Amino acid sequence: MASLVTGPSAGPSSGQSPPQMGDGGRIYGWQTPPIEVVPPSASTAGQEAIDLAALAGLRLDPWQQHVLRRGMGEKPDGSWASFEVCVNVPRQNGKGGIIEARELWGLFIGGEELILHSAHEFKTAKNAFKRIERLIRGCPDLHKRVKTYRQTVGEEGIELHSGQVLRFIARSKGSGRGFTGHCNILDEDMILGDDAMDALLPTMAAVEDPQIWYLGSAGIGSPSVQLGRLRRRALAALEAGSPDPSLAYFEWSANPHVDECPQGCTDHDDPAADETVLKSNPAVGYRLTLDKVANERMTLSKDGYARERLGVGDYPSDSADTWQVIGEDAWRALAAAESAPSDPVAFAIDMTPERSHAAICVAGEWRGGVHVEVVDHRPGTGWILERARELHEKWGPRCWVVDGAGPAGSLIADLEDEEKGLGVTVVQPKAREVAAACGQFYDAVSEQTLSHLDQAPLSAALAGAQKRPLGDAWAWARRIVSVDISPLVAATLAKWGLVADVEEEERPPILW
Repeated sequence: MASLVTGPSAGPSSGQSPPQMGDGGRIYGWQTPPIEVVPPSASTAGQEAIDLAALAGLRLDPWQQHVLRRGMGEKPDGSWASFEVCVNVPRQNGKGGIIEARELWGLFIGGEELILHSAHEFKTAKNAFKRIERLIRGCPDLHKRVKTYRQTVGEEGIELHSGQVLRFIARSKGSGRGFTGHCNILDEDMILGDDAMDALLPTMAAVEDPQIWYLGSAGIGSPSVQLGRLRRRALAALEAGSPDPSLAYFEWSANPHVDECPQGCTDHDDPAADETVLKSNPAVGYRLTLDKVANERMTLSKDGYARERLGVGDYPSDSADTWQVIGEDAWRALAAAESAPSDPVAFAIDMTPERSHAAICVAGEWRGGVHVEVVDHRPGTGWILERARELHEKWGPRCWVVDGAGPAGSLIADLEDEEKGLGVTVVQPKAREVAAACGQFYDAVSEQTLSHLDQAPLSAALAGAQKRPLGDAWAWARRIVSVDISPLVAATLAKWGLVADVEEEERPPILW
C-alpha cells in the first residue's frame, strides 16, 4: 500500500490496510486508498463539511470522510494546504457524495463567492445540480438561505442571499472563460485535456486562496491528459518520499499481474480475487456487493472490467517526462523489419538494482552498421545461466559482457565456471569504457548506423532513461524506480562488445 500522509490529519491507519470485516460479518472495501499523497496540514475544514452534509441528510462513508478531512487540510494561517485535490476511484463508489459535501461547505460555511462545477457532458452536470438542489431543499436551515435556484438550460446554479453562487456547466474550450472561481470542481476528470484547463485555470489567478477538485475514474488513454499529469506527480512524490507541496491525491486501484509475472507472483493483484475488488472499491459493504461485482466480471471484457471496476487506467505520458536522451522519432526510424545480426556477435547481460528483472541482448554487424536485439527479458534472475548456456552453444559469440560494478556483476563467477555457466572469461568494462559504450550507442543512433526490432522492452527503457554523470562523460540511469532499463544497458554493452579487447584462448601449436 503506497501512502505518504503528513501532518495532524495522518491518523493511525495511514499507510495501513484498513479492517475489511464489520459488525455482523459484513465485508467492506478499503476505506483508505492504496495510493495516497497529502501535503502537511495544521488543521482541517473537512469535519465541518462532513457535519454539514449530515445536517442535509447526506451520510458519508468513512472513505468519503477520509478524503474530505485530508483534502480540506489547512496551513497554520488557515489557507488550503492543497491547491489541487484529486480523487481517482472506480465508478459507482460514491464520489458524488464528496462533491456535494465540498460544495455545501463552500456555499454555506466557506463563503466562496463562486463555485464552478464542470463535467465533460451536460447531462452529468445537470444531474449533479439536481442532486444538490434536493439536498438543500430538504433542509429548511439551508433552503431559507437560498435566493434562487436557476433552472435555465446551460445556466443551472444556486445563488444565496449573501451572494455566494454555485454554477454548473459542461466543459468546452471556452466554457470557463469569464468566471473567477474560488473553487473549481472538475467532475469526469478522466476526460480533461489542455483546452479545458487553459480555459479554467487562469480564472483562479486573481483569487486569494483557491482550490481545484478533480474527481473521476481510471484513465482512458489520450483524453486523460490532466489526470495523467496529476498521477505522475503523486507517484513521483511517493518515490521521493516527500509530499507534493500542493497536491492531495487519492487513488483506489488494483495492480494486476503482467505477462512477465512468474507463477505464484505475490507482488501483483489477481483480478479474480475478492481482495482485489476490496482494495479498489471502498463502497463495498455500503452500495456495492461482491456478488454484483462478480456478475460484472462475467459480463464485461477483461480490459473493461480492469478499468471500470478495478481502477486499472491507461494514462498518456507527458513527452516532457519521457524520451529525454534519444528522441522517440529518431529511435523508431531505425526499426528493422526482421532480425538482422551477423557474425561476429556479442552478448551482454544486465539486471535491475532490485534484481526484479534481467535482460540478455545481442549485437552484430549489419549493412555497415550494428544491429541490436533483446534476446530475453524476464522477471527474476534464476533463468539467466541456463539461457546464457543455450545461446553460447548456438551462436558462439566473440564475447559476453557484464558490468562488474553493476547489479549483474554477481553473475560473473558463475558464468565463468565451466560446470555452472559458460566456462569463458566474461569481459568487464571499466567505468570509462561504460561511458564510452553509452556515447557510442548515442552516436550510432544520431548517425543512423544502428538498427533494432522496435521491441517493447528496449523502447520502454529508452523512454524512461536519463543520463547520470560518470567522470567527464555519462552513463544510463533510470528516471524513476518503476522504469526497467536493463534491456538498454545490455544492448549498449553488447554493441560495445563487438569492438572490445577479448583475450584469445591459448591454442596448441601447429605441428608440421
